[in-house]
Amino acid sequence: MKLQMHSIHFDADRKLIDFIQKKADKLDTFYDQIIDGEVFMRIDKNENNANKIVEIKMNVPGKQFFAKNQADSFEAATDEAVEGLRRQIKKYKEKLVLARQ
Repeated sequence: MKLQMHSIHFDADRKLIDFIQKKADKLDTFYDQIIDGEVFMRIDKNENNANKIVEIKMNVPGKQFFAKNQADSFEAATDEAVEGLRRQIKKYKEKLVLARQ
């Protein structure tokens, strides 16, 4: 799946980009009609440690999924955001199956 990566106000290293791509590619196992996606990585300017924000948008035919998460690290935020997308995709697929019956 083709993902556009946007790191806002910092430069993401190759390891982080590869990690996010690998996690997002696992969504293909749940729904094979994902067209593409966008990932936004931001560092929030608050005082606590959980200041890494990851937003992921996924496009499928006729619908767009979105998940946003904030955590101590980009990896943890990515894990949670991808899990949120997985739940959305699963729910969407169940509705498609019910609509066909």
